[in-house]
Amino acid sequence: MVEKSIDSLSENQQKKLAMYIYILPNLMTTGNMFCGFFAVIQAMRQNFTIAAYAIVVAAVFDQLDGRLARLTRSTSKFGAEYDSLCDLVSFGMAPAILLYMWSLQPFGRLGWMACFLFVACGAIRLARFNVQVNIVEKNYFQGLPIPMAAGIVASAVLAFQDLEWDGWGHYGLLLMTMLLAIVMVSTFRYRSFKDLDLKERMPFRYLIIGVGILCVVALWPEVMLFVLFMSYALLGAVFGVFKLGKQARKMRPNNYAPETTDEPDLMVEDDG
Repeated sequence: MVEKSIDSLSENQQKKLAMYIYILPNLMTTGNMFCGFFAVIQAMRQNFTIAAYAIVVAAVFDQLDGRLARLTRSTSKFGAEYDSLCDLVSFGMAPAILLYMWSLQPFGRLGWMACFLFVACGAIRLARFNVQVNIVEKNYFQGLPIPMAAGIVASAVLAFQDLEWDGWGHYGLLLMTMLLAIVMVSTFRYRSFKDLDLKERMPFRYLIIGVGILCVVALWPEVMLFVLFMSYALLGAVFGVFKLGKQARKMRPNNYAPETTDEPDLMVEDDG
């Protein structure tokens, strides 16, 4: 029935259905998804360290696809949607399954529901980003980016392994999973650093700060990366709560704006 419907289309209509895509950036995006799938397989085999590193490599591919698309001027609507779907696999499903298999199984239903909350909030975060990409500030993310949340999970596994801590049934990791899910769908503003142009001249102290950070990370990479990622997530949440509290004190009952259901029809033209 479907084949007959396609055959009945005119030649012009069939040309419109033809799909032309940019190969190189989308291959990078596919590499991202492959690493996420590989992380799931390794987590199920209880190779948790390999699974964590696979998520880290997926994040590298995620950075490369967007950079290549902008560098080669090959951004597209297809690339943006494909990137979001792959991100959900690599930074939503893979970290959640890794968390459940590595730490949260002893909590039973509460454990896998916390992992599902992580996946669901990650999917909502990605969908919201696609809709609001032309509205929100370029220099800030609205809510914690899902690759950063996945990076916190992966670095937590590596840090616990390096410190020889037992993550099995750890209440702190259960709380971390739920909090990461919440801050992903929050309206907290997280600096994107897209306005940071390393090609321009900057004060000498910035070089000293950069060298200092590299030295600190190099001393104890597994642990310090977890500390840096968690600091980024916590600082954004703390500043967000402080700002909301400040606004709430200034707000009065008659100051609320009327609700609107109008949503702009946006086209996402980005491959990253």
